[in-house]
Amino acid sequence: MSDTGTGPEERFESDPEREDAYELNAALVEAILAAVEAGDKDRLVELLERLHGADLADLLEQISANEREALIRVWGDRFDGSFLYELEEGVRDQILELIDDDLLASAVSEMETDDVVYLIEDMEEAQKSQILESLDDADRVAVEASLQYEEDTAGRLMSREMVTAPPHWTVGEAIDYMRAHEDLPEDFYKVILVDARHHVVGTVPLGTIMAHRREVKLLDIADTDPKLIPVDQKEEDVAYAFNQYHLISAPVVDGDGRLVGVITIDDAMEILEDEAEEDMKRLAGLGDEELSDSVWDTARARFPWLAVNLATAILASVVIGLFEATIQAIVALAVLMPIIASMGGNAATQTLTVAVRALATRDITRANAMRIIRREALVGLGNGIAFAVVIGIVGVIWFGSPMLGVVLAVAMVVNLLVAGLAGILIPIALEKAGADPALASGTFVTTVTDVVGFFVFLGLAGLLLV
Repeated sequence: MSDTGTGPEERFESDPEREDAYELNAALVEAILAAVEAGDKDRLVELLERLHGADLADLLEQISANEREALIRVWGDRFDGSFLYELEEGVRDQILELIDDDLLASAVSEMETDDVVYLIEDMEEAQKSQILESLDDADRVAVEASLQYEEDTAGRLMSREMVTAPPHWTVGEAIDYMRAHEDLPEDFYKVILVDARHHVVGTVPLGTIMAHRREVKLLDIADTDPKLIPVDQKEEDVAYAFNQYHLISAPVVDGDGRLVGVITIDDAMEILEDEAEEDMKRLAGLGDEELSDSVWDTARARFPWLAVNLATAILASVVIGLFEATIQAIVALAVLMPIIASMGGNAATQTLTVAVRALATRDITRANAMRIIRREALVGLGNGIAFAVVIGIVGVIWFGSPMLGVVLAVAMVVNLLVAGLAGILIPIALEKAGADPALASGTFVTTVTDVVGFFVFLGLAGLLLV
């Protein structure tokens, strides 16, 4: 969207160096909410028309549920739902309850078929049927066909809107065909060459077409070995292929090799973002939590892994309890224990974060796994030795006990070495076992570093100081 004014309600500031250049302008949000409060539909529509669909989705996600409901009510029959597929699921569900079926059907009819599939796949059957009936025949058939595929597969992700041509066409014939048809996809990047059996023969980027003379045959300038996506391939594998091979778009084929759709970079980027967000949340023990969730829903979602964490903390406390007499004899140990546990936990989290992301991007393989494990062990050992010197000196100066400094130093080396190994081995082992390494690794790794750290520190103290 272009900036057409200089008032405080403009979407973007003029300074390109702003770090928040693509955030919603607070003044614009305030103006929108003021129009809602005043019930000024014309002013509201004028302000909302300035926003890209993605920004409009951000706006609706950021305001409260009551403000969201009031905005939809004022918007009324001027509602433009082209942004609905951009919304978080919880916000989208609320808005779908607020708008009537005719408005929803009108909004859906303007969407690409892949966006329609994403929007309606979890709807009730009655509402889904009504929306499907509002589509034209070609779009309805395409959406219904996509819904036949399993969730989280290329068949659900793909779009049925694509441009195909026979391989014997020339550049001129392709250009004339595209100019003569008004129902071309809104965004497409390649012409897909297909034979009489609808098998993919090659793909030709639009830029390549425009760079050649009209009499040149498309097959002569085509990529005759394009990456083809199986229709039943998992979404994360599709996203990986786009990232790995720098794809802009890719044809989707069925089990017989026939062309059934196309996936474009925007869809793959969304999956990559979702996968990265999911990994980040699961490392923290979170599920599909959204900022728009209620207090109750958020607390309920976080409770299970907090309960697991409590259980592991109790286990660490049991280890401490084994050395109760040692701690009573040397009170300084109680002061120093958190240092060992904290350093081990932080070191393990660093390794764990790298490991989980590398597993997600398939950078850790059977061929390089041992090298990476060895690297993390050496990193843990090296940092352990460096911080052992520091904490050993601190122990001597603080408590005046050289032997206490030695105990601290040895415990630090052992715990950081174990942290490095646990941070890489646990997620690898969980993935081999078929579990999600992002979801379960954090708790296991923390437990290992706490238990080992306390056991080594207090055990050495009992042997050398008491």
